[in-house]
Amino acid sequence: MRKDVRILLVGEPKVGKTSLIMSLVSEEFPDEVPLRAEEITIPADVTPERVPTHIVDYSGTDTCTSLYDETHMANVICIVYSVNNKKSIEKVTLCLKLLNVLILLSCHRVPLILVGNKSDLVEHSSMETILPIMNQYSEIETCVECSAKNLKNISELFYYAQKAVLHPTGPLYSPEDKEMKPSCIKALTRIFKISDLDNDGILNDNELNFFQRTCFNIPLAPQALEDVKNVVRKNMSDGVKDNGLTLKGFLFLHTLFIQRGRHETTWTVLRRFGYDDDLELTQEYLFPLLKIPPDCTTELNHNAYLFLQSVFDKHDKDRDCALSPDELKDLFKVFPYMPWGPDVNNTVCTNEQGWITYQGYLSQWTLTTYLDVQRCLEYLGYLGYSIIQEQESQTAAVTITRNKRIDLQKKQTQRSVFLCNVLGARGSGKSGFLQAFLGRNLAVSTDKRIREDHMSYYAMSTTYVYGQEKYLLLHEVLPDFEFLSEADLACDVVCLVYDISNPRSFEYCAKVYKKHLLDSKTPCVIIAAKSDLHEARQYYSLSPLDFCRKHKLHPPQMFTCNTDEAPSKDICTKLTTMAMYPHMTQADLKNSTFWLRASVGATVFAVLGFAVYKALLKHR
Repeated sequence: MRKDVRILLVGEPKVGKTSLIMSLVSEEFPDEVPLRAEEITIPADVTPERVPTHIVDYSGTDTCTSLYDETHMANVICIVYSVNNKKSIEKVTLCLKLLNVLILLSCHRVPLILVGNKSDLVEHSSMETILPIMNQYSEIETCVECSAKNLKNISELFYYAQKAVLHPTGPLYSPEDKEMKPSCIKALTRIFKISDLDNDGILNDNELNFFQRTCFNIPLAPQALEDVKNVVRKNMSDGVKDNGLTLKGFLFLHTLFIQRGRHETTWTVLRRFGYDDDLELTQEYLFPLLKIPPDCTTELNHNAYLFLQSVFDKHDKDRDCALSPDELKDLFKVFPYMPWGPDVNNTVCTNEQGWITYQGYLSQWTLTTYLDVQRCLEYLGYLGYSIIQEQESQTAAVTITRNKRIDLQKKQTQRSVFLCNVLGARGSGKSGFLQAFLGRNLAVSTDKRIREDHMSYYAMSTTYVYGQEKYLLLHEVLPDFEFLSEADLACDVVCLVYDISNPRSFEYCAKVYKKHLLDSKTPCVIIAAKSDLHEARQYYSLSPLDFCRKHKLHPPQMFTCNTDEAPSKDICTKLTTMAMYPHMTQADLKNSTFWLRASVGATVFAVLGFAVYKALLKHR
């Protein structure tokens, strides 16, 4: 809501601008009227809208300020004329033309109100003369006839002026067409879709009550709810379906509110869902302030995952635990653009048809939160997270992890997301390793090469360590040895990949390790990729195994994605474990009991987790 309202009164001399202000303040007609009233401020607690209001009396003879300056500062302009003076009424058009130019120069929308003063001096209304002018200028919100002398409509005049600023008609409705404007329809359609919690295209009684409580802090009484639906039924046949309100009925109701002058009802709804006066989502709504201390990461919390699960479930119409292209498109209808490109399908798990699975869906949200939390907050804003979850903002969905140095000191972590940077020479098999983590292999792939515009340098999925579900994010770092930055190396674990069939491949890994990782506390694993091919002798001075022994690294891990079966995730489980327990020695990590416990726990929890999710779907 706007912090204050500035009302500017303009008009020809002697029309009563100053008298109107004096009568409002003193609640009586002044015996002596000054040439110009000083700017006054009405406190918020005495205004109907609870907003401080500044009233400015502009005099054409005032040399201290210019009309342009005042127009630029004004939120609403009242054009005052005398209803008993025909020339005064005729000059309203000239004033409107001048103000339109000045408003255009000031580059901001200013509603206008026509004020016919001195109604006590005539028995007739000036509305017949004024109506054609109002039809000609869409900026005019309304016309009020009043009398400063007998205090007729004085308080109403300034209430309408406040209302024109706080609840303007212009962005909502076109009087000429007698219908809502496209931008208003678009905003209300998004609001309807967010409020339709089961995505059946109807707002049932529970959803309508939740909507009413969310926007107006009070539920609708059963009879009031039926009355609302009956009004819609009488006016449109398809406005109510299965005793619930359809989108057409919802839009009709708001059109009715606006036509009956109840703009504040529609504006209350729009502002509750984050819209500004131009029907754009505000920056404060989309990007609430969230400070991230150094060496801390961002993750979604439990309530956020429950919310995202509910969003997935309401759009997974066929209950196949995956989102088809149409289902995904339907999910993102509340966004102004498609947030996920084709690269997402190569970043997270998909089914055989290439559709994003439930696990892949949550993984993509987890990745976005970890890499770009502001983007995640924006996305949650479009989905209406703070409204549905009844939170102050989307920041309630995010957990900021503690500093990594504290984790190292305490030798334990509460984090759920770990980053593994994957480095290696070109052609060493890094991309294959990332895709294998998502359960894909080369042997059964019909398209072994990923299109360049569909390429992703990230792969995100879950692993299990000691029965705990964790997210591992693999990041393929471009192989530019001389220009590796701190960001390229800032991670929880490093994976160096070489091609065993290429005799020059290991040399890159050895140089990167010695230059950037030798004195680092970041755990490191060397992957011997393409292990299905003939192993060539590496040209480097030490063999990969001897290099690992010399630097007290785990022996090279054999890996191939050229198999008929889904590639093993064992290596990724080891990487996650090393990221979780960087203080462990290589002897600890080599212990067979350790890996047995980790792998068994992973298998058991993966099977149980999938079984529970399937059971939940059957109950729905």
